Amino acid sequence: MGSHADFMAENGLYPRTRNLQKGAHVIVCGNEKGGTGKTTTSMHIAVSLLKSGFKVASIDLDSRQQSLTRYVQNRRAWAQSNNFVLELPNHYRFDSSSLDSVIESQSNDFSKFVRAVSEVEKEHDFVVIDTPGSDHFLMRLAHSMADTLITPLNDSFIDFDVLGRVDPDTHEILEVSHYAVMVREARRQRRSTDDGLLDWVVVRNRLSPLASRNQQNLLACVHQLAPRLGFRIADGISERMIFREYFPKGLTALDDLQAVNMGERQTTSHASARAEIGRLLRALRLPINEDGRRRAEYRKMWLENANREVELPDIFAD
Repeated sequence: MGSHADFMAENGLYPRTRNLQKGAHVIVCGNEKGGTGKTTTSMHIAVSLLKSGFKVASIDLDSRQQSLTRYVQNRRAWAQSNNFVLELPNHYRFDSSSLDSVIESQSNDFSKFVRAVSEVEKEHDFVVIDTPGSDHFLMRLAHSMADTLITPLNDSFIDFDVLGRVDPDTHEILEVSHYAVMVREARRQRRSTDDGLLDWVVVRNRLSPLASRNQQNLLACVHQLAPRLGFRIADGISERMIFREYFPKGLTALDDLQAVNMGERQTTSHASARAEIGRLLRALRLPINEDGRRRAEYRKMWLENANREVELPDIFAD
């Protein structure tokens, strides 16, 4: 297996050369449905950025499941027990308040979350936030703070239902669903707060290597809904056992198994998983490569001109 530098070069990604912006670029992995691969996606993005020399903080908002927290803990424990250096984000676990008053509890949680983000955004290049698979006011708040929103989606109409409801016969979109409405509101709040733009990427996870009629119908629905809701589409991780095997040791597809002395050689599955992560990183267009920087500049130019009055030619009457 080649080095991470080779991996980055192969995928058009380049290591850090300077601070990208005054504040950290906030990446949120969100979906109101569990089991879509949010934590796996979050961890691989964080590790890739760390291996490229960026300062990365991670925040686990799922106070019940705490999957990302356990992933980071497993990675730290495995590295220590094997006397090996592995990249680790500066991780923050979020524990919900248990006050009797719901209003006081939410107010306390709100303050803690805002304080946590404020502490890391000036000291890091990226903040990766993993959200719970349920509607929660902190999840909505995280969405409104996102620069890049990643919504992993299993290749199933059950998962698609969080975005839109479809006609069972024609597969026409009947209405926009609850999660999509929430993202739309988060975008509005972000725009009104700091003129920021939320880049929304729907990532299709657990894709089957065998194309089926259901898969084709679902993909058509995703493409039908994308311009309506303003999201981009990317392929994520397939249904691979190797991704589940990484979790107990805290490893990722980007780690060199031979270098960490696991006594394993690179398998075809590991190489395929690594390639999938590379394609996903390219599709996200984060401000770490030429495409990402160009996209960030276009967004900046758009914002600078968004509030200017339209200059009409002289042919229009006063």
